[in-house]
Amino acid sequence: MQTRLWRVINRCLGAVVKQVTGGTITRVQTSEPVAALTFDDGPDPGGTPHLLELFEKHGAKATFFMVGAAAVNHRGIVEQVSRAGHAIDNHTWDHASLPMVSRRERVRQLRDCAQALKGYETRLFRPPYGHQSCASQFDAWRYGYQVVTWDVVLVDWLDHDPESLAQRAVAKIRPGSIVLLHDGLFDFMEERYRNRGKTVETVERILVELGSRYRFVTVPELMRCGKPARLNWFMKPDWELLNGLKRCSGQPRRYQALRRVPWLGFNR
Repeated sequence: MQTRLWRVINRCLGAVVKQVTGGTITRVQTSEPVAALTFDDGPDPGGTPHLLELFEKHGAKATFFMVGAAAVNHRGIVEQVSRAGHAIDNHTWDHASLPMVSRRERVRQLRDCAQALKGYETRLFRPPYGHQSCASQFDAWRYGYQVVTWDVVLVDWLDHDPESLAQRAVAKIRPGSIVLLHDGLFDFMEERYRNRGKTVETVERILVELGSRYRFVTVPELMRCGKPARLNWFMKPDWELLNGLKRCSGQPRRYQALRRVPWLGFNR
């Protein structure tokens, strides 16, 4: 009975939050042959500059959802991305799962990343891991962000073969798609996954295979090509999985089990 009541409350609250914030953008409804390649967790000297070379070669643009702590450490790469005409946006200060932290910490994550990207960002936000609660979505909206996730995910944070990843992309990308990739890994399961060489190769295969059929543009440009598709996007974090991750610099964040329903954001 209590579980059923929570479900009803969740649906009602989710509907209210979507009405207020507009919901989470997952793709764009358009008939134009356009799509957006997006990259999380950078900037990273091992991946981002190689991707910039590829995009210049193929005349494509992308969107980079940057972690503030990484942006501060690699200011030169941030400038390169901007100068090349790509979009830069907020991915929190240090890749925190927002439903797993307090409201004060959520706001700090947004503000500190915004400060690190000042003068570059276009006021889009992507929640780390795709984790989001009603409370975290409302906070992002309150601070002037539109939340963007994806409709095509290639799981390039694991050790997959570039050919199979590219084949998956070719099969799933359609007009208006937003594709999730990573030019860096701020948190990771194993050290070997940090190498972004396979992602770079995957992107090159995508651009070669689809470049004659699609224009790859930034998310802001994609949103001008049609109507953004918006959903109630509330993903439940796996705190045990999160606590098993390593971090590229500093001590990994450790989370406590959620005390209440995570998508409501009442854990603190």
